[in-house]
Amino acid sequence: MALQRAVAQGRRVIAFGQSAQRSLHNVGIPKALPGDPDDVRQATAAGSKHSRQSDPWLKGRMSPKPATEGPFDLRSKGLHTGDVATGTHGAGSTQFGGEGALRRKLADKVDEVAALPEVIQFQRFIDQLDAGSCQLPAGLQSFEEVGMDKTACMAVLTAALATQASHVESRMASVVGEGYYTIGPGGEELLACVGLQLRQTDPMALHYRHLATQFARHLQHRTLDEVLLDRARGHAVSGLDPVAGGVHCSLGGSDFDFMVTSTLASQGPPAVGRAMGIALASHLGCSKFPKDALSYVSVGDGSVNNAHFLTAINLAEYARFRKFKCPTLFAITDNNLCISLKGSGWLQNEWAKKLRMPVFFADGSNMLDVWRATADASQSVRKTASPAALIFGNVPRRFGHAATDRQLSYLTAEEIQTAASRNPLAGACAQAVAAGYTTYPELAKLTRDVMARTREAFEIATAEPKLTSRTDILERVAPRLAPVPQLPEASPDADAAETSTKPARIKRHVLRKCMNMVMDEVLTDRPDAVYIGEDVEHGGYYLVTENLKKKYPTRVRDFPPDETSLFGIGIGFSQAGVLPIVEMPYAKYLDCGFDMFGEAAVSNWLTNGRHPNGMIIRLQGFDKGVFGGNYHTHNTLQIPPGVDVVCYSNGEDYARGWRYAVEQASAGRVVMSVDSTNLLNLRHLHGGDDKWRRPYPDKGEMLPWSSVVRYGDGGRRAIVTYGNGVIAALQAREELPNPQDVVVIDSPYLSSASSGLRAALREVDEVVFADVCKQGQHPLAGIITELHADGDLPARWGSVAALATYNPLGSTMTFTSSEDIVQACASTFTTDAVASTKTRATGRPKIPDLIEREVSSVTL
Repeated sequence: MALQRAVAQGRRVIAFGQSAQRSLHNVGIPKALPGDPDDVRQATAAGSKHSRQSDPWLKGRMSPKPATEGPFDLRSKGLHTGDVATGTHGAGSTQFGGEGALRRKLADKVDEVAALPEVIQFQRFIDQLDAGSCQLPAGLQSFEEVGMDKTACMAVLTAALATQASHVESRMASVVGEGYYTIGPGGEELLACVGLQLRQTDPMALHYRHLATQFARHLQHRTLDEVLLDRARGHAVSGLDPVAGGVHCSLGGSDFDFMVTSTLASQGPPAVGRAMGIALASHLGCSKFPKDALSYVSVGDGSVNNAHFLTAINLAEYARFRKFKCPTLFAITDNNLCISLKGSGWLQNEWAKKLRMPVFFADGSNMLDVWRATADASQSVRKTASPAALIFGNVPRRFGHAATDRQLSYLTAEEIQTAASRNPLAGACAQAVAAGYTTYPELAKLTRDVMARTREAFEIATAEPKLTSRTDILERVAPRLAPVPQLPEASPDADAAETSTKPARIKRHVLRKCMNMVMDEVLTDRPDAVYIGEDVEHGGYYLVTENLKKKYPTRVRDFPPDETSLFGIGIGFSQAGVLPIVEMPYAKYLDCGFDMFGEAAVSNWLTNGRHPNGMIIRLQGFDKGVFGGNYHTHNTLQIPPGVDVVCYSNGEDYARGWRYAVEQASAGRVVMSVDSTNLLNLRHLHGGDDKWRRPYPDKGEMLPWSSVVRYGDGGRRAIVTYGNGVIAALQAREELPNPQDVVVIDSPYLSSASSGLRAALREVDEVVFADVCKQGQHPLAGIITELHADGDLPARWGSVAALATYNPLGSTMTFTSSEDIVQACASTFTTDAVASTKTRATGRPKIPDLIEREVSSVTL
């Protein structure tokens, strides 16, 4: 037998109350090891009716059974928990014909599974229910006093039991390599109360331990089998997981559940952004949330020390002080332990005192107190449209943070055992029995039924296909490009603003003026667009937003100088239905909010397109300049997957490009437009020729990201660049022996090699890539690699970038100059023309082409 064999081998197997074998039986593992013919048994039938018949992985696998009215069949109350009263499930059940694949794997490691503290404590809980020995918690005992009826009580218990069962099964699955996420909710099951107190349309972002809240919310409109299966899919990283689509195990699953990444407390700033966006989007007529919704966000006690959360709290308090509507409910569970760091009472004894908002406290081990405090806090937030905090104290962390947690290295064996033995769910069961809402036999039956359904869900999920295609992983990075109106055909000299072919009456502008005009145009044409930043209301540091506040008083807004806040607001606004334009005052300041920038970038990928964060980020204070030094002339660009980065060299292209960017941001893409400070007011290319001012483009003209602009129409040599590099390259060309043989290709799209760039390079034999960013951190290096891999790079090529150092105040010596480009051309270009030679593509999966467009030419 399993236990005897483990003891004989010197292994330590602990069991409470009953034998380890009975413990394994209750989690669906045969009592004996495989290979003992007398003890190997077939699992019993365990089907369940599933309402989502269109799911191919459920149909025919969970066998139907008649709906039986019973004390836990809550569908008549509007709580679709499934037919949990029939009791037809058996331990180790499956519909695959005998023992399931997961059960067989678990049986091979029966000793290790038997020693799991989650398995041991689950059996202890079953023993308590069978014996009717659950103990009442301290504190509130009156259901009438807190307004919690039988239906709500049983819904909370069902969600809590499902939470417990899912965690036990996930730990077991991880032992045999079928479960990939083991951070557990043990001890926090009573937060199911929150899921019933919130409205279905309240935006919600949950700490990864707060699974019970999600279960309680979803069980109000879905069956228990559906909810359990979708959670199992997350643990098994099934490709059919509706939350993350097979790339992570996350909470979520509806249009109002916003996913949380593993970056500590990063859910905070977007939650405040959603809260502030509720009223704004309602005013603008574009809201995705009801006007009286509240934004709920939860964290653990360790997260309150993180800069993300402190930023969110500060922003909410600032909004409250300014009397801005910001209905945010911050929920914090306090188990006085941040993985290995003991809390020492810091959260409730000191940290909470600093909050400048109402604070509600609850005993997290008492279901009635959790219900009461959640009701009071949510009503306060909804009534005042201002933030509040809800702290759940006395919450045990029953098991380690995750399967890899080495608790014995920072806790004593007695501390570990004490925490594991504390079970708030048992106390909630005692309260329900004491109130006459149920009986212990009914609860024991329900618990076994929920566990059986959970086992079946994991059997199905672990057998489902996982993501195996690299192309699929690439394609989900960002929403597909939105179709745009057909662009007018461009004539060869359409952009030649410096020639006399343009009528004299057409006014020409420096880049800054065109930027201001296109932003005015966007705010006029798009009533859902808002412009936010630091010091933008008075026109900004470079007068780019001049007079916009007067014209759009509610849609051009300043916020305190915190870049994490700005990105969080942008994400939240976007998710609320607004189209945000977020200004970063200087390129270097992107570093200050970089993690939130990354949150915006990853959201479409992580949610498989459910929650994109369409926005435009305007990054100014970039590259060449003598004022401000390194921190205001930063010339490094970080381009994570999921962000479309562009850098334009002149006002006409900027305006056309921004029109296109707005269309794509409206479709959910994250666009970052980088502004070169040196170009804002530039008029002259050579001497006083006034060749760099451009006309504002006609309405409807766009410059798609696939396009490049070519200066010059002859020769088989090229210089590829962007932004300030275009000026430097055009000046460098005049210093070359045969300038007419060299074309300068302005390629403003920097996230990948565009189809226009590929087409332009097919016409040349030699090319120099001139990047204005620092060597080693320059985007053209990645584009060169991509071109080479796909066979689109000319055989002879060179590259030059800015110095790999920092930029001193009062000097431009560190930036890419025309002299640097001349030297690179001298090293790359041959004296005699050479035949075009191309490398071959390797067959590596490609990001889908942006848009096939022509190469525009400009005659100087």
